[in-house]
Amino acid sequence: MSQQVRVRFAPSPTGYLHVGGARTALFNWLYARKTGGKFILRIEDTDVERSTQEAVDGLLRDMKWLGLTWDEGPEVDGPHGPYFQSQRLEIYKKYAEKLLQNGSAYPCFCSEEELEAKRQKAEEEHRSLHYDGTCRNLGKEEVEKRIAAGEPYVVRVRVPDKDYVLNDLVRGRVEWKSETLGDFIILRSSGMPVYNFCVVVDDADMQISHVVRAEEHLTNTHRQLIIYEALGITPPTFAHASLILGEDKTKLSKRHGATSVGQYALDGFLPEAMINFLALLGWNEGNDREIYSVEELKECFTLERISKSPGVFDHAKLTWMNGQHLRALSVENLLPMVEPVLKKEMPDEPRLQNPEILRKLVELIQIKMNKLNDAVEVAKSFLNASQPENEEAAAMISTDKSKDLFAALAEEFASCEWVREGYNAAIKAAGKTAGAKGKELFMPIRVKITGTCHGPDLVGILDVLGREEVLKRLRN
Repeated sequence: MSQQVRVRFAPSPTGYLHVGGARTALFNWLYARKTGGKFILRIEDTDVERSTQEAVDGLLRDMKWLGLTWDEGPEVDGPHGPYFQSQRLEIYKKYAEKLLQNGSAYPCFCSEEELEAKRQKAEEEHRSLHYDGTCRNLGKEEVEKRIAAGEPYVVRVRVPDKDYVLNDLVRGRVEWKSETLGDFIILRSSGMPVYNFCVVVDDADMQISHVVRAEEHLTNTHRQLIIYEALGITPPTFAHASLILGEDKTKLSKRHGATSVGQYALDGFLPEAMINFLALLGWNEGNDREIYSVEELKECFTLERISKSPGVFDHAKLTWMNGQHLRALSVENLLPMVEPVLKKEMPDEPRLQNPEILRKLVELIQIKMNKLNDAVEVAKSFLNASQPENEEAAAMISTDKSKDLFAALAEEFASCEWVREGYNAAIKAAGKTAGAKGKELFMPIRVKITGTCHGPDLVGILDVLGREEVLKRLRN
């Protein structure tokens, strides 16, 4: 094994990038960046019936959106390619031949019908359902004769009569007894390799030093350790992270809401916030800190701090965390993200065409946004003139005092300087004329102009709406 840290993310292109897969990719990427190692992206596409180019494109797109750039893999290449399993079939055959030659594997000619009969008999006799080793000790001449005759066969690994132990960085000591596993298949009769064999060959060939993956893969590790030993290759270091659960404490699935990384991108979440949230699903620095930049995560991430306990995917917390990252952005950085969202939903809004007004608008609504898509709702709450939002608001602007206030304010606004200091002076003068102050002064003005009792900074709203529109609403 290479002394350099080399980790990999190896998704199957049979669907979208699930948040669980994204977290696995993130843990590997952070560890590579923390240690100065290499992050390899490998596409496990040997399931030819379910793998699609569309899924491959989606995986690459979502990885790029998250910022999880890879050092070797599709579109990048590298010294250990190809990085698609479907292009590595000759490599698998070479390794399988090595196992056949050293006696660690053997051809098995048992048909599906024969295997099913063996399983049924084992069930009836309450015995293990493992393969019974019928072809394990066939003579060399018989094997060659049956192969020459064109008889179909699979290749099985001889499982040694010994126990296996894994010292996992997260799970600790994990043991497997010899009797829990029978001789298993590594090559199907079609010549296609099975998952566990491909993984070992690829990780060995690509010199992977650490395998960081989800706990659900732990059951595969027994078979993989046997294959490593049969090949005479030292296994990598393993770290099996806990599962991600929904808020009902069951395994995260579509019934819990969006689980696709691509959907969160469409819904207006920031990649930095998604990275922050995913990192804390099953990992922590040892404190109560919740907000991290990507650079900070790269500095403090360690495999030893991955938790054995499952992480719970709390959508409300992700939304809150996204809001924190949004509000930490400079207006200059937020503006190009929000502008297309606003213009798509409000193509006829003239104020969006004025760069100065647009910048003021984004600065104004930033504090009220938790997602990029919130920009439209927050902006519409005051850009569009509207009726009072409820009876309380309606009552607030229908008193004689409020009517006097609006008349006085319209007169002041008509002649004041249209800047923050001018607005404040005009509101103060109108309040004095109408005998209103405090809540009795500011709340009716807000409702009259926006229709709501709450919202962004009132003075900022005046700045965006402009004198003509504000006077129109006051006099209406």
